[in-house]
Amino acid sequence: MVKKRKEARIAEILQAAVEEFSENGFVGAKIEAIAARAGVAKGTVYIYYNTKEEVFEAIVRDRISPVFKLISGIVKLWPGSQAMLLKQIISRFYSEIVENEERRMILKTLISESARFEDLAKFYFQEILVPARKMFKSIIKKGIKKGEFRDTPIVNEPIIIVGPALMAAVWKMTFESAEKLNTKRWLEAHLDLVIHGLQNTDNS
Repeated sequence: MVKKRKEARIAEILQAAVEEFSENGFVGAKIEAIAARAGVAKGTVYIYYNTKEEVFEAIVRDRISPVFKLISGIVKLWPGSQAMLLKQIISRFYSEIVENEERRMILKTLISESARFEDLAKFYFQEILVPARKMFKSIIKKGIKKGEFRDTPIVNEPIIIVGPALMAAVWKMTFESAEKLNTKRWLEAHLDLVIHGLQNTDNS
């Protein structure tokens, strides 16, 4: 019972922190404001986290890391072609990241504050980008070995595969009021770009 209450309290604090960071940015966010949103005393937040950086790291682990664990599970059990696997992963990235306001906020915070808070960028790099790069490289190399993909420079910089999705997230964070993003059409273009860019035309 105590463990469940602790987990619920942490969830309340993290949700409050997401709202605080979203409204005020990382610099403007305050621990006391997070506590007030969560309906707890400031000291309660400090029971679990010593700094705002630790709160942000906890948000990444709670909101972003599970998405990549889910995708890793799909990769591990995937029985079909690597091209179809990439389509599944990229599509999931759109539904879980691009279309999710809270997760877009995390990206926005990272992009806007990384110059002043290098540890945040380093943490995100190790927690998310390093395993993502390893995963994409493995998929591409396997596709090359199976003859699906050509031997392309993309294998050396595999994270470029999600570049259009990150641009879609930036668009929704920045330009949505000027022109609403057609996410379905953008995703179709992204998949076409990636699959035809990797495809081994000798086997088509």
